[in-house]
Amino acid sequence: MLPSSLAFNLSTATVLVTGGCGFIGSEIVRQLMNNHPGCRVVNLDSLEYAGNPENVASVASSPRYRFIQGDIRDASVVESALAGVDAIIHTAAQTHVDRSITGPTVFWDTNVMGTQSLVEAARKLGIQKFIHVSTDEVYGSLSTGHATEDTPLNPTSPYAASKAASDLLMQSAMKTYGFPACITRCSNNYGPYQYPEKLIPLFIFKALRDETLPLYGDGLHERDWIHVSDHAAGILKVLEAGNTGEIYNLGATNPTTNKDLIEHILEMLGKPASLITPVADRPAHDRRYAIDSTKSRSQLGWKATIPFEQGLADTLAWYQSNPQWLESVRKRAEALNHSLEQGLHIKSPVSVSAGGR
Repeated sequence: MLPSSLAFNLSTATVLVTGGCGFIGSEIVRQLMNNHPGCRVVNLDSLEYAGNPENVASVASSPRYRFIQGDIRDASVVESALAGVDAIIHTAAQTHVDRSITGPTVFWDTNVMGTQSLVEAARKLGIQKFIHVSTDEVYGSLSTGHATEDTPLNPTSPYAASKAASDLLMQSAMKTYGFPACITRCSNNYGPYQYPEKLIPLFIFKALRDETLPLYGDGLHERDWIHVSDHAAGILKVLEAGNTGEIYNLGATNPTTNKDLIEHILEMLGKPASLITPVADRPAHDRRYAIDSTKSRSQLGWKATIPFEQGLADTLAWYQSNPQWLESVRKRAEALNHSLEQGLHIKSPVSVSAGGR
């Protein structure tokens, strides 16, 4: 294992980002390329429905950037992608809770076996540092207080369980083999380039088209929201200075109920609240997520800097200013025979995913 005090130098490193055409992965790729001029980036992405090459188009022509289309479960692809790589930031995952309820197998295959494939290749090739990007959902629903890195795991959905399993896989590798890894756990992300099946972009997309917005249950499920650029900056801070073998929570302390958030989005877009349509709740819908990021602030000097009101306004403005991106996503989804609203349908075909993540 690397000495925990040894800083990782991004200015001379080659970093592999898995899922680098996805929402969080592409933000990491852009920050690495734009903020670290000496850094070289390898982007490994299978380009499934949520992976969009347009998300990294601004950096794709750089000689410091290389794209590889491939599956993290394919050992030969992974080993080839890791040639010359110093560190891995692992964001590739199946992430949509509703889809995990209707089709859990691919979540286990990708999130657990894919992570195992990466760990084995990284151990074999002597990768210097591995950042495993996880979620606050592994802690489960909290009635009060905030989850710290030591809070026991209590996942509810198949998605959360698959992420908890991959976290435990990473911890076992760190403890058994001295594997030089860190785990990050974030709260709900929002921002530009997010695939419109998650709550904020889905409801922006539907509200702009004056379509009904299905809201699960009473809508009082509470989430903490962090802008994707703050999250990516936290991940890079963990790569640079995080102690190997450690877990770091990355949250922004912006607790908001789904109902309040949706009403606010409609108000900002000048749309009527009558577009909201209550639907039956999702099975085992976690009531409240909340994480404590004190460790990241005190050990790494990281904190979220984008106020939620500003970040949300900027996000709405981005989607309004980029209708071609949304149209491209729609066409790509159709080409893949994949509905943007292929979430969990309850009672009615219009009752689509609106649960929070």
